[in-house]
Amino acid sequence: MDVLKIATAGSVDDGKSTLIGRLLYDTKSLTTDKLAAIEEKSKTNGYDYLDFSLATDGLVAEREQGITIDVAHIYFSTENRSYIIADTPGHIEYTRNMVTGASTSQASIILIDARHGVSEQTYRHFFINNLLRVSNVIVAVNKMDLVNYSESVFTEIKQSFNDIIEKSSFKSQQINFVPISALKGDNVAKPSEAMSWYKGETVLNTLEKLQPNNEGSHVQPRFPVQYVIRPKTEAYHDYRGYAGKVKGGSFRVGDSVMVMPSGTISKIEGINQYDTQYEEALSGASVSITLQDDINISRGDMLVKVNKAPKAEKQLSATLSWMDANTLQEGSKYVLQHGVNKVLAKVKQINHKIEPDFSGQDNTVKSLKMNDLASVSLQLNKPIYSDAYTEHKQNGAFILIDQHTNNTAAVGFIE
Repeated sequence: MDVLKIATAGSVDDGKSTLIGRLLYDTKSLTTDKLAAIEEKSKTNGYDYLDFSLATDGLVAEREQGITIDVAHIYFSTENRSYIIADTPGHIEYTRNMVTGASTSQASIILIDARHGVSEQTYRHFFINNLLRVSNVIVAVNKMDLVNYSESVFTEIKQSFNDIIEKSSFKSQQINFVPISALKGDNVAKPSEAMSWYKGETVLNTLEKLQPNNEGSHVQPRFPVQYVIRPKTEAYHDYRGYAGKVKGGSFRVGDSVMVMPSGTISKIEGINQYDTQYEEALSGASVSITLQDDINISRGDMLVKVNKAPKAEKQLSATLSWMDANTLQEGSKYVLQHGVNKVLAKVKQINHKIEPDFSGQDNTVKSLKMNDLASVSLQLNKPIYSDAYTEHKQNGAFILIDQHTNNTAAVGFIE
């Protein structure tokens, strides 16, 4: 079954957890005991309605404060599709969590409180989806029941959001607007009788009909070698296979490929997955590839099609999302992990800090704090084989690792 990965975003109390809980309830994805627990807890709290946020806020602190703190992954299915929702926190101090949740998502739901309209956080959430090239965005204007289901309020918010879209650099992004009440279920899974003026789809129907851009099928194929398979058994005495995951495009038996960094050229002799042979390996497939020639290939090398090679550079410009509690200073050194490759990296310069509200950039900063976004210049001790993130998402991202704490200090997007 087709799987759609979704990230949610919204300011505090915009109703993300309630919306997800409502989706789970309306798709009959809540177990009987979970539903009973929600009913009991809602009564204990004095509510005359079901508090669906209890279905997702798993941490004790989340339930006590009524907020989302960490990224939670929620699963549900319909007859047509399975879904994985990354429920991300809305606070400014959790920008790194939003980046984490959106980094693997094909679609995003941005919630806006109908009473408050577009906020500073709305800019931030849309900016992150723009930065991470999330191809489909649903703008859910929530709590319409608290503004008397006013069409004019919805229209005004839609216009304000369209002003943000004008600043976007990702023009092919598909954006849908839906007026909802997550608490009462209006336009979540069922059309709202109270908003007969709205002729569009519900949130669930919009998700069901989304056809996410399969970025992987339209970019140049890359195959980072994770492991060299040498069984050295009687049956496979001379077998030499290269195991890894296809990143983008596809490889077929007979394709001419080049090995990076050596530049050696050969042809694909076989594509295997355990004991099954294939003629073609598509993007995302984990396979073992054999070549016609006996070539010295190691973990971290990359197979690419001839004349379709990525950049091999020791100097990079990249956008960083800083995630560490320790401040980043110019001149600091980290381990840069790009796919299976790990190299030493020095932050030569912080080019500028990026304001995630589309207001511009700050060219004066010399350090970065947690949740800051910035363009930086990096010096590597040996080259990596990379593409620009905007052209190849799977081969254009990396992480920085603190050598002393082993913490993931930042995620980077190659410019």
